[in-house]
Amino acid sequence: MKIRACALLLALSSVNAAAADFKPCDDAATHPALAGSRCAIERVPADPSGAAGSNGEVALFVREFPALGARRGRVWLIAGGPGESGASFYGLLPRLRATFPGFDLMLPDHRGTGFSMRMCPQEEAPASPGGTALENAEWATCFAYLNAHPASTRQFSETNAAYDLQRLLARTPRAGKTFVYGVSYGTQLVLRTLALGAPGVDGVILDSLVPLQDDAQADLSRRSLVVDAVGRRILADCDASPACSDAMGEPAEQLYRRVLARADQDPQLLATVPGKNARRFFGSLIDVPGAAAQIPYLVKERETGGDAHMQAITADVDKAMATLGAFPQSPPSTPLVILISGAENNLQPGRTAESVRAEEATLLFASPLPGYLVDPPFPLYPRDALFARLPARLPPTLVIHGDRDAKTPYDAALRHIAALRKVGPVQLYTAARVGHFVLWADPGCAQAAVRGFVLGTQADQRCVSVRSGD
Repeated sequence: MKIRACALLLALSSVNAAAADFKPCDDAATHPALAGSRCAIERVPADPSGAAGSNGEVALFVREFPALGARRGRVWLIAGGPGESGASFYGLLPRLRATFPGFDLMLPDHRGTGFSMRMCPQEEAPASPGGTALENAEWATCFAYLNAHPASTRQFSETNAAYDLQRLLARTPRAGKTFVYGVSYGTQLVLRTLALGAPGVDGVILDSLVPLQDDAQADLSRRSLVVDAVGRRILADCDASPACSDAMGEPAEQLYRRVLARADQDPQLLATVPGKNARRFFGSLIDVPGAAAQIPYLVKERETGGDAHMQAITADVDKAMATLGAFPQSPPSTPLVILISGAENNLQPGRTAESVRAEEATLLFASPLPGYLVDPPFPLYPRDALFARLPARLPPTLVIHGDRDAKTPYDAALRHIAALRKVGPVQLYTAARVGHFVLWADPGCAQAAVRGFVLGTQADQRCVSVRSGD
């Protein structure tokens, strides 16, 4: 697979990307999900914002899945992360085609991800020992390279990525309507692109809308607090359910606190818990379809002994994650995650590892992310004038958001929507008792809402989503 990936890049290096000249992808026969896809390399300025002071070009990889049947236009699908590539969507192709019928699906790899130019050209190359992921000694040499080339590092800023998307939108010939869909960090990138100015966009879909960048209640440094609040709601849901409440025999939070206290005295209680950290493991289940509702039962199993349910849920989680696919460019770029997360979305840059650990000890559910923001291993870039800036004008926009989202909190999304409604029309579809990445986690009514939005039809108000674990 690595050889094919390299061959693909070499084959595309001669593509005349100035005209968005898509050609059959070299890897289209390697996986059923890629069949019929077309690829191009767009060469863009390395530093369009001018902030990094670097010259040269960056190669952006774009994959297109042409529409089936009568063509209505294009949808640009912007992945989350930061650090994820367009490959995040490959495994969802049938669902995406049903959601956007008659639209070409355009999947760019954000600069620094996938088959686009990488921050560490050698260590993140498809043919390197770890493929596009870092492995073993590659961590040290990658970070050493980034410290030795600060201008190159800074050119991978979010604003430069927004210029990339603006350029892709402008240079792709219009035929029919143009929509832009972003998920999670992708919603932030889409909004920054619109703040730069992106005429010709007929509509925007924001899935799991990130908080306003200056929202001090919900930035990434407070992720564990967000996870904990949602986790407690899930325990309260159990108390409100006769079946779950009877199975617990007492309030679910009371049971969980006792299990955590026992685990502090007897770590063997968590021997079969992935990562040996109950707070983080149960926190990680919240956004996996079908898994969140099982958390109280898993806690009960910790107290009574046994691990059959734990093994079954872990297998279900692996199966759910596998629906996103496993392709050569699937692994997220850790350097890009560190760079953009630290530079753009950390409002407590002075935190210490000790303070993060102290906070986590007071919680029932937690995330490892706040710890990753402490002491970045290479210089970050300074924020620019686009930080926290809203677009001057917003085209018709649909936000789809789960009210059990532990990554982009629902209340913060509501605050963001209120601000966005001052610059354009914004609709909201709330996915009840659903977590992050709604189009993946809740394909029923959310998919119908998006399809109705892009087709200009009224969504069926009788739609009822069916989710395992409800």
